[in-house]
Parts: sequence; structure tokens; C-alpha cells
Amino acid sequence: MKELQELIAFLKENKIAEFDLERGELKVRLKFQQEGGVSPDLATLARLFAAQGTAAAAPVVLPQVHAATAVAPAPVAAPPAAAEPAEDASLHIVKSPIVGTFYESPSPGSAAFVKVGDTVSNGQTLCIVEAMKLMNEIESDSAGEIVKRFVDNGQPVEYGQALYALRTR
Repeated sequence: MKELQELIAFLKENKIAEFDLERGELKVRLKFQQEGGVSPDLATLARLFAAQGTAAAAPVVLPQVHAATAVAPAPVAAPPAAAEPAEDASLHIVKSPIVGTFYESPSPGSAAFVKVGDTVSNGQTLCIVEAMKLMNEIESDSAGEIVKRFVDNGQPVEYGQALYALRTR
């Protein structure tokens, strides 16, 4: 129970918005609300750990959490990007599904996947977000014209951070 409390405190301190743990049949998901509170209560999580008989799972998870925070050192960049999309509520915002590094092209020196003014279709690759040496292609979840790119090439991005603004058709 104490290890679980320490894990939750660590997640809150580092402003980690979402945390998943899968160990065998045990599956735990923590989502923080905007005010910084945890959606599931501590008693529910403690009962879940006790029911699964995996009290030792929390110490195994902590190194992974430290590694995730090393990839995303400061959530300071997210609020300005989140504030910018409010300029025009009619725009569709494509957000990063993971924490990583934003790349606009498939390799250094090659042309960007898309640029402002391009028309994109649903499912078209917009960029790459590198996470733990894996290159994850980020696809458009809507068709439209790209009107703004919120991040620079090589910039670290947070989970849920705005990448592109689209004017949908």
C-alpha cells in the first residue's frame, strides 16, 4: 500500500497525465484529471493489487516511470501549445498520442511529410514521433488543410500536445 502511495505521489509530482501497468492478468490504468487528481481512488487500486496477489508489481514499475520522465523532462511546453488552438475553435487539432521527439520528415535532409497549406486525407502520415528508438508515424485522423504546425523539428513533445491544426472540409 505504501509503495502504491509513493507511485501515485511520484506521478503527481512529475505531472504524468496517464500511466498504464500490465503484468500478467493484472491491468491498471491511472489517468490524472486536469486539477491533478487521480481518477481511480487509492482504496480501489489497493484492493485490485491485493486481489491479484501482486504487491511486488509496484517496485518493478518504478524504473519504467523514471525512464518515461527522462524522455519528457518538463511539461512546460504543453500549456502554450494547448492555449494556441483556442484561437479558432473551428480547427481540428491533431495531438501527439505518445511522448517523444517530433520529426517532420522520414529522414534528415528529406522533404517534410506535410507543410502548412497542404491538403491531407484521413490516414495520411503527417510526421514521426520517436519514442525509445522507435519511429512512430503519426497519421491524420481527419481530412482537411493544414493551417498551423505547433512544434519544431527535433522538439520533444508530450502526450496530448498539439502537433497540427487542420481546417476540415
